[in-house]
Amino acid sequence: MSFLKTSLPVVLASASPRRSELLTQSGLSFSVDVSDSDENCDATDPQAYVMELSKRKATAVCEKHPNSLIIGADTIVVYDDEILGKPKDEKEALDMLMYLSGRTHRVMTGVTLLRTSDTGILLHKTFVEITNVTMYQNDRDFLQRYIQTKEPMDKAGAYGIQGMGALLVEKIEGDYNTVVGLPLARVCRELADLDPQ
Repeated sequence: MSFLKTSLPVVLASASPRRSELLTQSGLSFSVDVSDSDENCDATDPQAYVMELSKRKATAVCEKHPNSLIIGADTIVVYDDEILGKPKDEKEALDMLMYLSGRTHRVMTGVTLLRTSDTGILLHKTFVEITNVTMYQNDRDFLQRYIQTKEPMDKAGAYGIQGMGALLVEKIEGDYNTVVGLPLARVCRELADLDPQ
């Protein structure tokens, strides 16, 4: 079976336009059903944390989509085992970006894939992909100008690599799409493994 085609409907349990753009790029047909799952998680290990949130997103919508393939995903930025979420205001965005400046951090995207039947979840797989991102030594004025664009405000770690935030990044090691929010190539291959075709 081609990983660009599935025999079952595909549902993305995410409001992220970036994840939708990536799935569209793959050629897969899919619908979006935004999860309203609880994102408060007690896990302290970053990998466990991001996988748990992806699992919650996928399972929150699965009852509405029998005989489907569900994708749940969550992305976090981690430096020195500290999870950096979305900034609550411009000051916190600046603090995060100054903290990451000149350093290498990890971006983790947890993904949960569910194959549902008429009676519930038939198969599931949860995994995490990790990409290392090294930032240039960015000065405060440069970062403040970036924050004024408002781009950082809805993004983990206060930057978007697929937008103007790319100007902050010196290099990456790993899958670029993991940083954007969905490790597309692996997702498509794992979906193919779950498909009954």
